[in-house]
Amino acid sequence: MAHQTIRTLYHYINGEKVVGRSGRMGDVYNPATGDVCAKLPLASKAEVAQAIQVARDALPAWASTPPLQRARILMKFRELVLQHQDEIAQTMSQEHGKTLPDSLGDLTRGLEVVEFATGIPHLLKGDFCENVANVVDSYSLRQPVGVCVGITPFNFPAMVPLWMFPIALACGNTFVLKPSEKVPTTSLLLADLLTQAGLPHGVFNVVNGEKEAVDALLTSPDVAAVSFVGSTPVGEYIYRVGCEHGKRVQALCGAKNHLVVMPDADMNQVVDAIIGSAYGSAGERCMAISVVVPVGEETAQRLREQLIPRIQGLKIGAYTDKTVEMGPLITAQHLQKVKGYVDIGVQEGAELVVDGRGVQVAGGEKGFFLGGCLFDHVKPTMRIYLEEIFGPVLSLVRVNSYAEAVQLINVHEYGNGAAIFTRDGDCARNFTHTVNIGMVGVNVPIPVPVAYNSFGGWKRSLFGDHSIHGAEGVHFYTRLKTITTRWTTGLRGAQFHFKGGSEH
Repeated sequence: MAHQTIRTLYHYINGEKVVGRSGRMGDVYNPATGDVCAKLPLASKAEVAQAIQVARDALPAWASTPPLQRARILMKFRELVLQHQDEIAQTMSQEHGKTLPDSLGDLTRGLEVVEFATGIPHLLKGDFCENVANVVDSYSLRQPVGVCVGITPFNFPAMVPLWMFPIALACGNTFVLKPSEKVPTTSLLLADLLTQAGLPHGVFNVVNGEKEAVDALLTSPDVAAVSFVGSTPVGEYIYRVGCEHGKRVQALCGAKNHLVVMPDADMNQVVDAIIGSAYGSAGERCMAISVVVPVGEETAQRLREQLIPRIQGLKIGAYTDKTVEMGPLITAQHLQKVKGYVDIGVQEGAELVVDGRGVQVAGGEKGFFLGGCLFDHVKPTMRIYLEEIFGPVLSLVRVNSYAEAVQLINVHEYGNGAAIFTRDGDCARNFTHTVNIGMVGVNVPIPVPVAYNSFGGWKRSLFGDHSIHGAEGVHFYTRLKTITTRWTTGLRGAQFHFKGGSEH
């Protein structure tokens, strides 16, 4: 692979690219080569404060801008993103490692939320109740909460930020985004396109950084709401600190998503679904299937026999090869962590049926590659079952009955997503009604809701009262105001005169 030029990145504040002043820089890697592809300034508390102040100053004018005008800017933004989608996807793949089709899909799913947000004039309509008492009327409306913050993960550089800021902006808020320091460039490109679309300066800002920047955002008295997507330990911290400082917080966190395979399932369909959902994007997805639960020994054996050659045949490599099915993991540290889980699974007594630790990629010897791994005979007490691995490691947990499968899911600490594959409608309906999970699929392995519905798990997969995007997103980024009016004088007995038979 050719040597790549190292770029120097920036913050984006008040509609301009801002050089970092903290003196601290971080490295951004190309995971396929292991080389540094960019240098990233890490914001100080003062730089974060500047971004927040700019957003606060821009708030009154933006909040009073008619919703239709805000929607039109988002429409123009969508057009610009589509014009630059190949450039954005290339940047995502370089910094994340995912294939180009995965990057384009990442962007497409994010743009669906932009499209939803352009309907904001309708979404903000309130209720009116006439004559709730004698000459008393009551009505409600939703108003922006203020300066909002987004803290986003590395695995979806476009989609997750786009789950947040389009709805926040459409609702009349201003926004400060703190993207993952591992994949910062996509957010900077989106910020520039927002400015080109006509968004007033200061309404949307990007600060890069680590914990110092996060803490400055969480503790600022000028920040009203915080959205987060990432791991459960970090999400729980953000929820606690943000709430302690009087902020509205939604924190979407970790997962251990199960896929139940009933004996009547179409096994070819099941295997195709598992390959895409467990190993797509190298398993670095909060909705990735990491546990498959075949019901009955015969089901388990048929599934295992068909899965093994498919996993062994996965083509691993860099995004520059269009035939590649799975790219590298995000960093050398994360690669070692995921490999460590494979080691733990072997030590715990699970059967490592497919071992991807020795994968070799021509030209990517320094890259962060791991092949697909498959464990069988995994027990619910094992760490590889209990903990989120966030890599291409799949566990088979065999059960004897449907009831046992549901119980297995319901007692797990995470409650993000689950799926069942079956041809039995009674079984499928019972599953959707009884499983303690926020997002459920029937013959759909990754049940991510569309943009006009809302995304969010249960249990330790979500901290806060609101899921993300859809109607829940509008509610999160607005405050309800209810107004009651009474008029006791004025038009009683008044005479109305119309000239020329017209009421105008």
